[in-house]
Amino acid sequence: MRFQDAAKDARAVVYAGIQADPLVARAAELLADATVAQRVLARAVMNGETTDPDAWRTTFPTLFGPAADPAQIERSEAILVASLEVADRGEQVRSQVRGALVEELTAQLLTRQTAGPLVKRERRILFDGVPAEIHPYDVTVERPGGSAALDCKWGARGINADVLHQLDDARAHASAEGLSLTVALVVYDAARSCKVRLARQTAPHAKTGLISLETLNRLAG
Repeated sequence: MRFQDAAKDARAVVYAGIQADPLVARAAELLADATVAQRVLARAVMNGETTDPDAWRTTFPTLFGPAADPAQIERSEAILVASLEVADRGEQVRSQVRGALVEELTAQLLTRQTAGPLVKRERRILFDGVPAEIHPYDVTVERPGGSAALDCKWGARGINADVLHQLDDARAHASAEGLSLTVALVVYDAARSCKVRLARQTAPHAKTGLISLETLNRLAG
């Protein structure tokens, strides 16, 4: 099993520009230390229903109202501002930024429990005698005896057969070589939505982990 950088094709060049947007890193840093409620706020705002900040403050009284934790109000406000910046992008750009955000957040959280250089982005996994996957894995942890490959999604609707096959095939090929490769989905959506989506899939996923919006902190510990 070998890891390799993704090919520098047109898609990779365009997406690298999205990943390098300072807004992506700023939002991910805020969400890395956020509460579940603050992460739910970010998801709701970034979906672009409205860009009226007062409407969101009213919708989330536990974060902004009189009963809100004063220590958390400042972070909630910062998350709201960053989320509104994402929401204010055009539909296509907003979708790309949200995808990059989930990858950046995943990488930041993983780095807290794993040496930084071992957490990498946009990598392919190669196995002897097996055709390489065209699409790279979003985030990988590359360490002897404990590697991992993660696919990151903004919403449960992004879970599909292609993704599940790619993850399970990588796990199975690694196992055939006598190696351990943990594979998982990281989905910035409610666990219930993810499980409903997975229940409809016939592609193998029994040995694929699931990290949902509520359980993101598992990546850090």
